[in-house]
Amino acid sequence: MLPRYHILLGALLTFFIWYFAPGLSWKYLSLIFAASVLIDFDHYVNAAMKTKKLSLGSAFNYHKSLGVLQAVEKSRGIRKKGDFHLFHTIEFHVVIALLGIFSMSFFYIFVGMAYHSLLDLFYLINKDYLYRREYFFFNWLAKKF
Repeated sequence: MLPRYHILLGALLTFFIWYFAPGLSWKYLSLIFAASVLIDFDHYVNAAMKTKKLSLGSAFNYHKSLGVLQAVEKSRGIRKKGDFHLFHTIEFHVVIALLGIFSMSFFYIFVGMAYHSLLDLFYLINKDYLYRREYFFFNWLAKKF
C-alpha cells in the first residue's frame, strides 16, 4: 500500500479514536498516527541499502521499479519473496505489545502498528501478493544462514 493511503487511513483511525474517546491525550493520538505511518521506515532503509542513496525520491523510485518487476514476475507465474521488512514481523509486533504492558506509550504505538499491518494484510490479500512478505523474523533468519 502506498504511503499516502497509510497517511490518510492513519489519520482517519486517529480521528475515529479521538471522536469516540475525546479525553484521550493528544500525545497518545499522535503516537497512534505516527506508528501507523512510520512503521514503513523499514521500506526506506531497505531501499537506501539497495540503492546506496539516502534520498527519499530514490527510495520511492526503487519501490516503484520493484512493483513493476513484481507485476511482471507474477504474470509469468513467478512467486518469490520481496524485501525483508523487520518492523512488519510478528516478533517485532510482539515486542512492542509486551512493552505496551508496561508503558501506555508503547500500547498506543502497538495500536498504530497493528492497524497498519492489518491494512497491509488486506491489501496484499486483495492484490494476491501475500506470498511476497516474510512475516516471521526467525524464518527469514533461518533462510538467510
